[in-house]
Amino acid sequence: MATSTQYRVAEWLPSDALFLENWLTELIDYVDRTPQSLVPPVQDLKKLIESNNYYRTLFTAMFTEIPNKAPYNQTPTGAPQVRDYEHMLLLINAIMTQAPEFNTTGLVGFPINAILDWPMGTLAGYVAFLDKRVNEKFKAILNYWKSFLQSSDSTYVLNTTSQGWLSDEALKEMCDVAYGNGASFTDIFNCPSPDVQNAFGFQSWDDFFTRTFKEGLRPVAGKDNPDIIVNACESAPFRLERDVLEKTNFWIKGQPYSLRDMLADDIYTSQFIGGTVYQAFLSALSYHRWNSPVSGTVLKAYVIDGSYYSEDYYEGFANPAGPDSAAPNQSQAYLTEVATRALIFIEADNPKIGLMCFMSVGMAEVSSNEITVKQGQRIEKGEQLGMFHFGGSTHCLIFRPEVQLEFDLHDQIPGLNSKNIPVRSKLATVK
Repeated sequence: MATSTQYRVAEWLPSDALFLENWLTELIDYVDRTPQSLVPPVQDLKKLIESNNYYRTLFTAMFTEIPNKAPYNQTPTGAPQVRDYEHMLLLINAIMTQAPEFNTTGLVGFPINAILDWPMGTLAGYVAFLDKRVNEKFKAILNYWKSFLQSSDSTYVLNTTSQGWLSDEALKEMCDVAYGNGASFTDIFNCPSPDVQNAFGFQSWDDFFTRTFKEGLRPVAGKDNPDIIVNACESAPFRLERDVLEKTNFWIKGQPYSLRDMLADDIYTSQFIGGTVYQAFLSALSYHRWNSPVSGTVLKAYVIDGSYYSEDYYEGFANPAGPDSAAPNQSQAYLTEVATRALIFIEADNPKIGLMCFMSVGMAEVSSNEITVKQGQRIEKGEQLGMFHFGGSTHCLIFRPEVQLEFDLHDQIPGLNSKNIPVRSKLATVK
């Protein structure tokens, strides 16, 4: 069942702003007191920034363009402002050997995003974070951090203290989000060991984060009914749009979908013009594996490299109402066209569905789109397609215009305040 939780859909910052303020203040104080040598990928970003006036100007301007008044002369939650790109690099460098800790009032699941929040909203930031070479450097940084999160060194946060993910409070929070009926963690999730003092046998933070549900906990809805399409991710409805255009100015206000950009001009794009796009968001505490919404055959499956810290220009300081304080919270439609993403084209067995596409979108730190199926592979409805490593993100299902769908969003209106629909549960019916 869907449950309400303090980690609201699409919120990159914790519900308790003071917690993030204290976290960032402590990080800045630590970095200022104990300077460390930059790890290789962070050093490479520094070299790029200082390699010519173009990059140096962009990374200088993204800090000077932040208005010198409250709250913009501070971080989004009131902590000391990140001063310049050199300070930014030191803060990012410190994170490379840290895993996220649990807290009952907030979760800093996206620390680099928190550091870059206001710079992302400037014109210079908009230009810089779409730059191919800049994104290549951030990709290397995130891969370096991913290696740490997949190592045994990251298990230090898998403990039973108040800031550990195996504390009574943390286990209850995750169980309530996933099931909500008082079941225990080991009843809901597959654990290599029943011993909580042994971190339930998980070998790394990523191993724990990508944990799987117990068999039968998320049954496939309409398993023998090919007209029923199931939810591909444990996710909350964000947007549902029909008659989607081939090409639009997706960066403008309103962020219309642009199929030619979303699908990176794939040869299949023309088949989806005028079709339907359903988008949903995965929060940091959600299950992060993707499952096929239909039975069929994988025709294509590949990852598109894109941006990591770009937000819609009109959700930054260009917005008269002020910038998104949890960027890219309000830029999720825009990100389907520019962010790093995976495309999996499936030819459904049901001819009324035919070709459809699953798209995973890696937002900020969550840009590791791992595909676990191959071209030509036969898959059953509900079978795993791949996974995100590390945090909340967003995904889309894209259907051709011939497919007439009646969606079941579990009595919800898509938007930032919706709640999770369980993975593999009924999402739509083909009319």
